[in-house]
Amino acid sequence: MEALINYFETIPSLHRSLILVGGITFFWVLEGAVPLVRFSYKKWNHALPNFFFTLTTIIVNFALAFLLLKTADWTIDNDFGIINWLPQMPLWVYVLLGVLLLDFIGAYLAHLTEHRVKPLWMIHLVHHTDHNVDTTTANRHHPLESVIRFMFTLFGVFLVGTPIGIVMLYQSLSLVASQFGHANIKLPKKVDKMISYVFVSPDMHKVHHHYKLPYTDSNYGNIFSIWDRIFGTYMQYDRDAIIYGVDTFPDEVENSSIKGLLKQPFHTYRKPTGIEKVESV
Repeated sequence: MEALINYFETIPSLHRSLILVGGITFFWVLEGAVPLVRFSYKKWNHALPNFFFTLTTIIVNFALAFLLLKTADWTIDNDFGIINWLPQMPLWVYVLLGVLLLDFIGAYLAHLTEHRVKPLWMIHLVHHTDHNVDTTTANRHHPLESVIRFMFTLFGVFLVGTPIGIVMLYQSLSLVASQFGHANIKLPKKVDKMISYVFVSPDMHKVHHHYKLPYTDSNYGNIFSIWDRIFGTYMQYDRDAIIYGVDTFPDEVENSSIKGLLKQPFHTYRKPTGIEKVESV
């Protein structure tokens, strides 16, 4: 465990890039072998705007990365943060707790807030207006959302008191988990269900991308599913009945345009068309 943390303390940019590209490539190939939905789209055309927003996400995070490093170093130097105030614990528990809490603040809490605060929801829309969710959707975030997500993560690092090695480990796990959760893959239902008791599985996350409430406002987790279960935001839905997108922004042409997506947060807020009846699965 110590060697792992030491590696992530100084992980080269090339290795982080390989995790990103390797994850997309792996799940892209897997989608072709065991697809959940046989989309009629041209895969590369669909991926183009998603790759564009992946690039802007990388740029934002790279530009602000020094803040993470400075904050993480300050918490350690000043013995500040939740995991530094707890009694001495084995390293693996320290690391696990750090990753868990960063996932709660940097992913679950950030995601929940984006759905509850209207201006933030309008920014987050870019992620939800993909009509063909696959692994490339994972990093389809407006640049403004990339900044918002970064600030939540930064606050998490400050409050939790995680050293930079755990921060980099968390971000790497978060990236792959998001690619996995969005991947258009069909796992055996029992396997997916078992995974979802601890981690966010593809079927679990796809419910979040259903086009109507209340399903859109559920399953906010990224790495761990426990937060949705603890805070009552976990929902189930028949994976074969899911319709991707958002009911208030149904224009698939505009939702596939980089220019249209960049302007999307600045539209006037639109009320949901209705609330779908909750079904038991």
